[in-house]
Amino acid sequence: MKRGVLKNPTFAFETWGTLNSDRSNCILIFTGLSPSAHAASSNIDPSAGWWEDMVGPNKPIDTRRYFVICMNSLGSCFGSTGPSSIDPDTGKLYRLTFPVLTVEDIADTAISVLEHYAVQHLHTVVGASMGGMTALAFAINHPGKVSRLVSISSAARSLPYSIALRSLQREIIRKDPLWDNGRYLLADHGPVTGMRLARKLGMISYRSSEEWSERFGRERALGFTDEDSPFGIDFEVESYLETHANKFIGSFDANCYLYLSRAMDLFDAADHGGSLSSCFASLSLESALVIGVSTDMLFPISQQQELADALAQHVDEVIFKPLPSMQGHDSFLVDMDRFRPAIAEYF
Repeated sequence: MKRGVLKNPTFAFETWGTLNSDRSNCILIFTGLSPSAHAASSNIDPSAGWWEDMVGPNKPIDTRRYFVICMNSLGSCFGSTGPSSIDPDTGKLYRLTFPVLTVEDIADTAISVLEHYAVQHLHTVVGASMGGMTALAFAINHPGKVSRLVSISSAARSLPYSIALRSLQREIIRKDPLWDNGRYLLADHGPVTGMRLARKLGMISYRSSEEWSERFGRERALGFTDEDSPFGIDFEVESYLETHANKFIGSFDANCYLYLSRAMDLFDAADHGGSLSSCFASLSLESALVIGVSTDMLFPISQQQELADALAQHVDEVIFKPLPSMQGHDSFLVDMDRFRPAIAEYF
């Protein structure tokens, strides 16, 4: 795959709290695949953020104590340069001319932001899901820039099962005729069916079978009768997927989704040294927290254990917290009764 160079890319981010006098209280957050940089509400944007229960005054990542930066991923469609941005050389959208994107590229975007605030050294880098991969890549590529790492429901690499799921999601999008080899005009006129089906498949993998059973059972759906189709929506779980997939349409660019999804599959921390142990040898972390849940299908708890064990060979304090959350991979977004105490205790 050919790599490329972006000219004067834009890096979108949001901040909360205040830098202290020696600029030693900065926490950097990397997001998962689809969120924006709006992790929490603020005076500038009072709308609820995707991690509203975790970031803010008197919350686990306490903005009275810390200056918090949340990055929007390079390649995304929420402000940072991506496939849906204008290529300054052509005046047209990048689309599929956007260079191959890696997790390491996303991690490196934070350097410019830290230089903007004259932050020489981070207190902690935090990430969940793809963001955990990005946080790990940042710690590997910039070992002198960070003291602590928090990796949540993530891993040092994607397993074949996760790669297969994301590969199928990407194929579903690309097989939609309206994708048109990435040349669709607008998000809401692009591969709507492809994005809707890819989102459904993603949502099935984000939660656990235990939660699906307890939450929906075999309840029948109401209000989704389609007399023109003999295979309409019969069950409540189907109507749930349909409703949430439809909400996703138009909210995320299809090409951006393809690039970020592949970046997750391409990442392997061992590429930086031949093995996890050797690539972690250059880390200068004081401590690390690795959190996973027992019902995560995308990043199984065994991967969290593997990451914690490899870090422990080179980091003095490594805390591994396996949590019995029922909500699967998305637990870090919804199971605040378990995740808030675990993160608050670390900070």
